[in-house]
Amino acid sequence: MPGRRTVLRGAALAPVAGIALTACSGGSGGGSPATPTAPVDLGAESEVAEGGAKLYRDQNVVVSRAGNGSLKAFSTICTHAGCAIDRLRGTTLVCPCHGSEFDAATGQVLRAPATAPLKELSVKAEDGKIVAGPGA
Repeated sequence: MPGRRTVLRGAALAPVAGIALTACSGGSGGGSPATPTAPVDLGAESEVAEGGAKLYRDQNVVVSRAGNGSLKAFSTICTHAGCAIDRLRGTTLVCPCHGSEFDAATGQVLRAPATAPLKELSVKAEDGKIVAGPGA
């Protein structure tokens, strides 16, 4: 059982991290950063074409742009087992752990075993850059 100091040290460091960690069942081991807990600058707005999507692996975010130019963002942490989704085919996200597929434009499940949609994130274009996450 961890000592009091170990528990207190862990509790003190958790808010400093800025991004929580999540385990990836069946993944390559270790942990991967979870969904952003603060606004994250993802890069140039021009990187996401109308009708397309872009996967930001390091931030576990996907951003899509509708035909009318509006942006949507979703967490790319699979709702089935918590794995970080690392592949985007067109506008379909593919989870490496169990093969779940999601629509990057809506977050909806396209292929099981996942049954819940991806978590939608706030997103905006500001000064030519895409910003996603809480407070965006």
